[in-house]
Amino acid sequence: MKASRLEAVERILDNYLEMNNHRKTPERYTILKAIYSINGHFTLEELNDKLTTELGFPVARATLYNTINLFLELRLVTRHRFHGATKYEACYDNDSHCHQICTMCGKVTEVKSVEIKEAVENMHLKRFRKDGFTLYVYGVCSTCQTMITKRKKQEREKSKKVKTE
Repeated sequence: MKASRLEAVERILDNYLEMNNHRKTPERYTILKAIYSINGHFTLEELNDKLTTELGFPVARATLYNTINLFLELRLVTRHRFHGATKYEACYDNDSHCHQICTMCGKVTEVKSVEIKEAVENMHLKRFRKDGFTLYVYGVCSTCQTMITKRKKQEREKSKKVKTE
């Protein structure tokens, strides 16, 4: 994790808390550090495990939910709903990117595409300032496709065997 990135998000949090007369609690800052040390997507359970196990800093579930909601409001974290699961991602100074989502197993893979990034940057939108984007591409991953092909082949062979008997 880049120190400058963490310092920047801590400054954003500091400014917000000061301007709104909220307390600067160690829980908020520890959760923020934990989020920005995770590479990629995470669930609240995974974040809670990291706080408890790796950092030795357990927090109440309500504190975790309230803090995540604050970070969503400040646009320090983004929420994704992948194949029935809610995942989060640190998003400050994060490149826009695409997600491949397998509709069979739920596997999510990040994809960087220069062509898509340029297309979005070149879009002219009325009365709207673009900050970034996330694109979801749904389909079937190669592992699941292989399983589907094998299953179909087995069914055909079984069908042929039944017909010959």
